Amino acid sequence: MNAQTHSGTLPPETKTTAQHLPKQKENKQAIVNRLTCATLDGVNARVIEVEATFTKGLPGFSVVGLASSDIQESKERTKSALLTNEFVFPPLKITINLSPSDLKKSGTHFDLSLALLIALHKTTIEEEGLFVFGELGLDGKVKASSMLFPLILSLKEQGCIKRAIVPKESIVYLSHISGVEFICVETLSEAIEILKSKAFEANTQSFSYEAQCFRLEDVPYYFERKYESDFLELKGQTVAKRASLIAAAGMHNFLMEGNPGCGKSMIAKRLKDILPPLYEEEILSIAKHQFLDGVTPDFCALRPLRAPHHTATSASIFGGGSSAAKIGEVALAHKGILFFDELPHFSKTILEALREPLQDKKVHIARVNAKIEYEADIMFVAAQNPCPCGNLLSKVKACRCSEVEIKRYQNKLSDPFLDRIDLFVVMQEVSVNDKADVSSTQMHEAVLLAFKAQKRRGQTRLNGKLREEEIEHFCALEEEAKRVLESAVSKFALSHRSIASIKKTARTIADLNAHTTIQRSDILEALSYRRR
Repeated sequence: MNAQTHSGTLPPETKTTAQHLPKQKENKQAIVNRLTCATLDGVNARVIEVEATFTKGLPGFSVVGLASSDIQESKERTKSALLTNEFVFPPLKITINLSPSDLKKSGTHFDLSLALLIALHKTTIEEEGLFVFGELGLDGKVKASSMLFPLILSLKEQGCIKRAIVPKESIVYLSHISGVEFICVETLSEAIEILKSKAFEANTQSFSYEAQCFRLEDVPYYFERKYESDFLELKGQTVAKRASLIAAAGMHNFLMEGNPGCGKSMIAKRLKDILPPLYEEEILSIAKHQFLDGVTPDFCALRPLRAPHHTATSASIFGGGSSAAKIGEVALAHKGILFFDELPHFSKTILEALREPLQDKKVHIARVNAKIEYEADIMFVAAQNPCPCGNLLSKVKACRCSEVEIKRYQNKLSDPFLDRIDLFVVMQEVSVNDKADVSSTQMHEAVLLAFKAQKRRGQTRLNGKLREEEIEHFCALEEEAKRVLESAVSKFALSHRSIASIKKTARTIADLNAHTTIQRSDILEALSYRRR
């Protein structure tokens, strides 16, 4: 009996198992394709691997990996786009995974990568390093998304991206990002054909930023000669205009005090047109912040001017929100001017919170669901009246304020806050004999010359933004200038931060005066702008 069993057929139960083994192995096999996309984590992009499996089973379509509601909705857009373009939706169990799975993802720009993985489920996609972005219409049209610019710019800054498939309509602003090859598509069918044929080179476009510029050591610096308002319209105020020129040339923080109507706001609004040039990365960084604010930028080489009202909330100025932190006025003024008119009328909480971005050039927002850091390298400009009624310094009008009211008004500004301001100017009273003496064009030319002097000296930062170690290196004083500064330190009991501020201001004055080292006259002028 045993011999018959060994020489004959297998037992029934063994036979059944043997017959099913190949079939089970076939069921375990699944086609896995991958494409690369990205999501914003705060203000920085994180690379996301979009992978798909197609297995036999009850037909279904699921997206896993902490996908937000707008990604979950993309399943319906993807189905419609494929079916309306005569692609057969595979009768398989489709699982899309967004990796890493522990990171929250959001954005409609994942649509195109999902649709391509499904349409090409029988084709192996071997192109590594190819990013795919695009929102799909129900008819298969590939649409732009407002998040594409900050995403691709952040990926480029991290050195993660070389080539990307993007919507053709987004190239209007993506073309300003140099160093990335873009494959522009209008429809889902066009994107599928490019991936099938692997004709990437034939459809690739690359771009570079173009605008009026000059070069220093082969680095282009861009600027605009657009003067919406001219300093010629501001009559008199010679000292204030000189201080504003120094502030612009070195991007120094600047405070003006004077009677109502003496021209404080006029100076602040004209400052933005004479600020130093920008290099390409700075222009793109400004545009990135504008996209995060929901505004399409014009990519011109002009630094921004943000002027929030004194009734603005802390969240609107610094950024915030309950579920996700939004960008605020301070970060939107990055590389430009943040102007506070009627400075003492801002809440003390806002003024004290402003000390951190003025010192660290960053804004930190901490919420339960998000912790975000925005760049905020700003030039802070402020204007204030000398007292609540504004007539304290007037020779004609009588001040109506009591000493207690004046004291309370002035005490809103703490010493640590004021220590972060480089130039203080008391505005002159308006006179009928005041005349226009300098134009925005003349002031801008002086700023450009001072900018070139700073760059030729090897500075990566402008004078007003120099760090402690850089001040010692770049702010060299002549012997006579050293003696003047030492005398001022002992006479006025200057703090360490005040000394650094005076040195930086004197360095800018020396650049405007074409002095290689800081001379006695430069340090004396810098001391004249110190806080009394």
